[in-house]
Amino acid sequence: MELSILAAGPFQKFNESVSLVINTKDQAETDYYWNALTKNGGQESSCGWCKDKYGLSWQVVPVEYFALINNTDPKVREKAMKITLQQKKIILAELK
Repeated sequence: MELSILAAGPFQKFNESVSLVINTKDQAETDYYWNALTKNGGQESSCGWCKDKYGLSWQVVPVEYFALINNTDPKVREKAMKITLQQKKIILAELK
């Protein structure tokens, strides 16, 4: 998907009303994008959200995460959601 973003300097800053999601294939890919987005002035947030150095919001989520939070077993779902709320970057091993 191609996106065009116009910079307006100090007059029009990014905010959470515009955000992008990266669905990653595994933890290694999650780590790669998370580290790339949060370095050089980026900021970690919670539940897989972060901002890049320009202030644009991103959520970096491994696709396996959705299987955990939508699992038919309520114990699996509850554990995944409870731990997600305590995480910044999504760490799959902690959710399982």
